[in-house]
Amino acid sequence: MTTTVLVAEDESLVRAGCVLLLGTAGDIEVVGEATNGEEALTLARTLRPDVVLMDLRMPVLDGIEATRAIVRGSVSDGAATPRVLVLTSFNEENAVQQALAAGASGFLLKQAAPADLVTAVRHCAAGDGWLDPAVIGRVLSVLRDTAPPPRAAPELLTTLTARELEVLILMAHGRSNGEISAQLHVSEATTRTHVARVITKTGSRDRTQAVVLAYRSGLMSR
Repeated sequence: MTTTVLVAEDESLVRAGCVLLLGTAGDIEVVGEATNGEEALTLARTLRPDVVLMDLRMPVLDGIEATRAIVRGSVSDGAATPRVLVLTSFNEENAVQQALAAGASGFLLKQAAPADLVTAVRHCAAGDGWLDPAVIGRVLSVLRDTAPPPRAAPELLTTLTARELEVLILMAHGRSNGEISAQLHVSEATTRTHVARVITKTGSRDRTQAVVLAYRSGLMSR
């Protein structure tokens, strides 16, 4: 199955590099290129990509506003909403927080290894989300700093079993499926099943948004 990608990046050299790298993956097809957020929104409406690779700093309409519009379904008209993989840099912590709130599914540093781009796109397309290892600590720090005070878990979290809640907490601590499996002494297949159920039961789009919910609900403050 081919994953379709729209690349939104105003720097020609960076955009060309992303397109070239993604083109080397046999299961990924770049269906469009945008040089600003407004073009990204327009192309997302017409091309219906699986993933939008979104730079945050772009003219006309920035990547955060474009992400918000895409995730809120203004481009979908009943079709599946594209997942947004954000391109960020080390000095954009505030922008990362805003992108999280806008509904981004993943974050990839522009300084990341080329192979990570393909991996991140695949993970986002599969609904797993992607947090660059170099940025995950800062993302979780942002979530911890903006989490509300302890309170009763929202109704969505009450649908989780004790084990699913345990898995969600480990996800929110940045643990990978392999690490969760080792800590809980279960197979990775079992962990993937738990993760999938957590995402479905909480109505999250993907792993990243389930983690956001864990912090925003006050779960991680208890």
